[in-house]
This record gives sequence, structure tokens and C-alpha cells, in this order.
Amino acid sequence: MSSIFLIPGLGADCRIYKNIDLKGYEAVHVEWIEPGKSDTLASYAQKLIDQYNIIPKSIVIGNSLGGMIAVEIAKKVDLDKIILISSIKSVDEAPWYFSFFRATKLHHLIPVQKLTSLEFLIEYAFGGMSEKDQQLFADMLRNTSPRFVKWAVDAILLWDNHFITKNVYHITGDRDKVFPYKKIKGATIVKGGTHVMIFTKAREINIWLKNILTN
Repeated sequence: MSSIFLIPGLGADCRIYKNIDLKGYEAVHVEWIEPGKSDTLASYAQKLIDQYNIIPKSIVIGNSLGGMIAVEIAKKVDLDKIILISSIKSVDEAPWYFSFFRATKLHHLIPVQKLTSLEFLIEYAFGGMSEKDQQLFADMLRNTSPRFVKWAVDAILLWDNHFITKNVYHITGDRDKVFPYKKIKGATIVKGGTHVMIFTKAREINIWLKNILTN
């Protein structure tokens, strides 16, 4: 049975994959570990490689931030497949606000408690979820380490990857407000998919995943 490493997004844990069908595979749920102050996404990716023994020919699936880290893992380990959901492959696909916040550092003025609140993240960017899924996401946010969030926001904004490895598969939604699809190249676009389409468009994603994993 092949192993698939599942990396969640910022403010989430591997419950984000609850609707994803990976029958026939051993799903390895990657949990966030505390970063060092000087960690970049690249150095943090190495820590996950070491912690979870991610070896060549593995498959890694990353959602949002998890997809960016999956790209960094693929630069260090010869993966069989790198699968990105609602993410970006390089800084060239990053939205306008990356450069804005890098230049102004206004995100440092936002309290971490606000960053991990349901209202801040969900009302604008994560629309379309059922009430049950909203409650689940709120619980994931509440259980996210404030230290990790503070580090991750900076690490995301400072990410400067321009290199795209082979065997990358990418799916995103045309209503994703976090990573707008018009900046993204070579991805499968899901009509009506928001940044949390891993919840709301799981049926479409499962069909897409099955095609990738069996080919």
C-alpha cells in the first residue's frame, strides 16, 4: 500500500481532508510542529521530511500553505507526485497583497488572536461551507498555536520560490479569494470553488485525485 502524506493549511489540521477519498492508500497525517524563529518554508519543509521520514517516490498532498511546503519538500526529495489543492506553486503565482504586506509589514499590527478567529478568516475568504464545516474549521483555528500562526504568516509572505519541480499537479477554484486563479498557471480550475473547496467541492476533487493517483 502506497503512503500519501497529507499537509493541511494555515489554521487547519488534517481534519481538513475528512471528505477526501484515499481508499487503497496509507494516509499519513502531517501535524504542525513548532518552528524556529529563523525557519523559512524551505527549512521547515526539511524538518517535516525528517520528522515523518518522507522518502523518494512518496506522494505529498498539500492544501493552501501545505501546498507551498509540499513544493519545498519536492525540491529536497524526489517525489512521485506533488498534489496542490487551493495553493500556489511559486511566488510568481502569489496575489498582489504579498508584495503589499512585505513592503508595509502591516500584518504585524494584526493581533494573533484576531488571525485565529472565525470571523477574520471565514467570513471573507472561506464562504460556502455548511454550518457543520464552519464549526469544524472554527475548532481547528482555536487549536492552532498562535506562535505557529505568527511565524507562518511571515514565512508565507517572504516565500521566494521560482522553481517548479516535475510531477506537480494543481487544482484550484475560480472563486478562491486567497489565491486568485487568474495568477495560477497550469492548474485544473473548479467552477465555484472557493479557498475551502476541499470541503465544498470534495466530489470534484476526489474524481480529479483518482485520475492522478491511478495514472
